[in-house]
Amino acid sequence: MSKHDFTAEEFAARQARVRAEIAKAGLDWLLVIHPVSLHWLTGSDAKSYTGFQCLPMAAAPRKLVMFTRESERNEYEDDTVVDEVRGYGGHEPADPMAAFTRFVDELGLRNARVGMEVPAWYLHPHHYVRLKDMLGSALVAEPTNLVHHLKLVKSPRELGYIRRSAEIAAGAVAALVAAVAEGAMELDLAAAAYHHVLKEGSGQPASTMNLMTGERCCFTLGAPTTRRLKRGDPGLVELAAACKRYTSTIGRQWSLGPPSARVSELYDIVREASDACMAEMRAGVPAIVPHEAAKRVIAKAGLDRYRQHTTGYGMAPGFPPSWGEPLNMFGGTTDVLQAGMVVSVEPNVFIHDERIGVRLIDNVVITDGAPELLSRYPRNLIVID
Repeated sequence: MSKHDFTAEEFAARQARVRAEIAKAGLDWLLVIHPVSLHWLTGSDAKSYTGFQCLPMAAAPRKLVMFTRESERNEYEDDTVVDEVRGYGGHEPADPMAAFTRFVDELGLRNARVGMEVPAWYLHPHHYVRLKDMLGSALVAEPTNLVHHLKLVKSPRELGYIRRSAEIAAGAVAALVAAVAEGAMELDLAAAAYHHVLKEGSGQPASTMNLMTGERCCFTLGAPTTRRLKRGDPGLVELAAACKRYTSTIGRQWSLGPPSARVSELYDIVREASDACMAEMRAGVPAIVPHEAAKRVIAKAGLDRYRQHTTGYGMAPGFPPSWGEPLNMFGGTTDVLQAGMVVSVEPNVFIHDERIGVRLIDNVVITDGAPELLSRYPRNLIVID
């Protein structure tokens, strides 16, 4: 029941901040579509992102009317802070755009200045085209990250949920490591981790687990398979836990038996890059600074061309297929770190020709000084005899 996860006052404060930003942007309305934005503003936990949904937010205070599939009405009415639900479809198919056109005219949006979120994955291209045609000259902006930028800094209660997620994720790594054995399938390891995540009260993570062993370790984002482990295999995992959808990720590396000299060498480099990155992370620092610190370590080792992923990114409440926020630590970013942000740190090296890869993943809270390390499992290369 997501509306109970925060106080009514916290939801009201969030809505007031968004209304102020809408007005600051010179808009009368913002069409809120992203499920993370809706979760943050209303407490919605619904699966309605698989169809068209929209919360028109006015710059001026007025009641919140959610436009969504009729099949989500009961959940929105019971578990969110919206004032009213306007449904379409349900027991028979319906054209959401035809129903939304009537709603748009009722609100007078065609005679206003309207902005619209255009989120990846959650807005069908056909719906986007029809919305642009429907609104015409009234649609003057597409500030997709207006809400997201407001929620990058987490409240104390949000941080509490994320810390709980980090605790569960660490336990899942321990359960996975305990399942590592000759003859075990990668899927057996994943099952042990997922069992721990769910029995400890986590929701289902928004993105799938990345788990690779042996020669598959060169895959950057490989899924667990029926491959069976052999002695001498390296392995790596990225998994997550989610408390009230607030997600914490962790990535660790192991070796079934003594690790090869090459795996140990690469792990030491990535660990040094991670440490260098975190040493630069504090409030007021441009996000590119810790990225460049990690990059320098990897480049000095002659491995820069094998970096295959961002050095880190902001952690959001997760809805499939992602838990990431717009904040990124990579080349060209203009983001600046602020106290209260939660950021992953995940420098990496993946070398296809050698069939090898290393990535260490930790989550931190940005503070005015050294970052708070959320990841609670040891950061050393795990050796399993």
